[in-house]
Amino acid sequence: MSKIAFVFPGQGAQYPGMGKDFYENSETAKAVFHQASEVTGLDIPALCFEENENLNQTKYTQIAMVTTEVAILKVLEENGLKPEVTAGLSLGEYSAIVASGAMKAEDAFQTVLHRGAFMQEAVPEGGAMAAVLGLEYPVIEEVLSKVDGVVSIANYNCPGQIVITGWADAIEKATQPLKDAGARRVLPLKVSGPFHSQLLTGAGEKLGEVLKNVEISEFSIPYVANLTADYVKEAAPVKELLMKQVSSPVRFQQSVERMVADGVDTFIEIGPGKTIAGFVRKISPESKVINVDKWEDLAKCLEEI
Repeated sequence: MSKIAFVFPGQGAQYPGMGKDFYENSETAKAVFHQASEVTGLDIPALCFEENENLNQTKYTQIAMVTTEVAILKVLEENGLKPEVTAGLSLGEYSAIVASGAMKAEDAFQTVLHRGAFMQEAVPEGGAMAAVLGLEYPVIEEVLSKVDGVVSIANYNCPGQIVITGWADAIEKATQPLKDAGARRVLPLKVSGPFHSQLLTGAGEKLGEVLKNVEISEFSIPYVANLTADYVKEAAPVKELLMKQVSSPVRFQQSVERMVADGVDTFIEIGPGKTIAGFVRKISPESKVINVDKWEDLAKCLEEI
């Protein structure tokens, strides 16, 4: 019997048309998109399905992604699929908490709408991110500790792919030392700011105020938090974890390693793209990875499980 984890992608995996085939083929999915529109006052189907500039703006991307993920999740649940644990990459943590039964979908939609706006507003001039390829994270941590300026790890994605974040000049200072230490490449990323760095602490604090009014219920399924790469099974720590997550590194590699150590052998990526599937294959090549992005993926997933 497989031990299943539901995992959800984060910002950057979005594309025009995501979720449209679920909307057209499932009344359950359609209801989720309409619920998100009602809660946020935005035309979520238009945002997700049509070519538009807003989809790649942080304050709109986040609500679009979470709506699409929750819509697909609800269809999987309707078909009897249930995981033993959930996890998400950055923004995807909200969908993971919805899947865990601890947060209502409408509360997740309202919260990520604020989260996206706070993160976009908080972006300082001169902030940047870069991907470091071919170097393991303990070495990167050591190199960054000796660089003058604000620069740190943003995402522990998978072996050989780590994202750093901070002031652009500090990232520039770190580039040659990282290459000297063995990095194949240090690639600047096309992002709007230094996400998951201490420079976004203020956005996290604003989010904390919003979270005060969000009800976190008891968990029916545990999730693994980005901040700690550890299981969360009760409501008490969730709001602080989500608040700190905005300005702290995403420990996705460690999260997957933790789940695998506890017997998870099947990861179902729910949502746009195949980013997480790629990470999981590098972290745990022996694990089964299934991606549910398109309507046709649903039948394949149900057949394989």
